[in-house]
Amino acid sequence: MCDMDQLKLIKLMNELASQGKPFAVATVVKTEGSTLGKPGFKVIIDSDGNVVEGTLGGACPESAIVDAALEAIKTKKPRTLKVFLEDVGSAVTQAIKSANLNEVHVETNCGGRMEIFIEPYTPPDRLVIISDGGHNEVATSLTKLAKMVGFEVHVIDATGMVEGADEIYKTEDISKFEFKESDYVVLVTMGRIDIDALTVLSKKRLAFLGLMASKKRIDDEFEKLRQKGVDGSFLSSIHAPVGADIGAQTPNEIALSILAEVVAVKHGKHLPHKG
Repeated sequence: MCDMDQLKLIKLMNELASQGKPFAVATVVKTEGSTLGKPGFKVIIDSDGNVVEGTLGGACPESAIVDAALEAIKTKKPRTLKVFLEDVGSAVTQAIKSANLNEVHVETNCGGRMEIFIEPYTPPDRLVIISDGGHNEVATSLTKLAKMVGFEVHVIDATGMVEGADEIYKTEDISKFEFKESDYVVLVTMGRIDIDALTVLSKKRLAFLGLMASKKRIDDEFEKLRQKGVDGSFLSSIHAPVGADIGAQTPNEIALSILAEVVAVKHGKHLPHKG
């Protein structure tokens, strides 16, 4: 690839990263035989499986590595793929025989073999903490702990008194915040803004939604939300009261219990719940 093409790829990678969009870069690292692709050829594959920029030397090898690129994005782990460019008969035979998930046999007249390194680029998981002002020790502690384990932390708090977040939004109107489907959202309030916040969130798709509150307050707030027409399936999806059952008492311990549940859900695990 020429320097201009490389610069174009780098520019697009930076744009995707700044937008928080996951993608993978597939690079030819080795070739054998008469392949059109050469070492150094690259493509960018987005999270929908589209080759958005670059070339590996033709459509055959590019289409073959899409599934592997999507798997790399999903697992957040790089991988090396061997692509065998073969005639129809050989490709079918070898595909049936091979149980190696890192080998792909492609039907083509080119011949040869390519070794392709696939590297995923995924934005950090985002934790959105909603507070209702004042000195909130749980929110501050949760912010610090979440950043320690790799979360990007955004705090919505009208007073802006929660310390250590990547971004702080000084507002009580959370409808102006751009939530993502991959967001982990936790309300750690005294209850004053819960109804309005949960009404807005009922219209969003999120990876996780937790509410820190007593059982009585949860029952009261959920009843008010039902009266407002909020769907019961949304209410049942809320982790409330949020937090793993670790016997937490202090603000720091409560923050730890909340983060433990968030991390467990992130990894598809289940912890004893204090609710």
